[in-house]
Amino acid sequence: MKLCIPAESPQLEAQVDARLARAACFVLVDSETGEMLESIPNEQNKQAASGAGIQAGQTIAGTGADAVLCANCGPKAFRVLQAAGVKVYLGASGTVADAVGAFKEDKLEEAGEANVEGRW
Repeated sequence: MKLCIPAESPQLEAQVDARLARAACFVLVDSETGEMLESIPNEQNKQAASGAGIQAGQTIAGTGADAVLCANCGPKAFRVLQAAGVKVYLGASGTVADAVGAFKEDKLEEAGEANVEGRW
């Protein structure tokens, strides 16, 4: 399974970014091996006046990710991801590697809706 984790920098040791749509980058990881597949920069959304959630959702969906492991997900990103068939798991914290470990141990909650308001 291909996992996408919003991160503060492009590495497994990076901290999970608390804000999905405005994260510095998205780190893609193979859930079976724990190997980092690639990192996608998210610079265009860090300071966007609006539309960051929609753009982030589209970027993530375009990577072919099966799931997103994040701390929080706003309503616009959630709707885009849901429409693309990308599952959202909440409660990710620590490093990217920690988030993948928590996912593998079923410690993250699959989201049925956004858990924060937009633009927080």
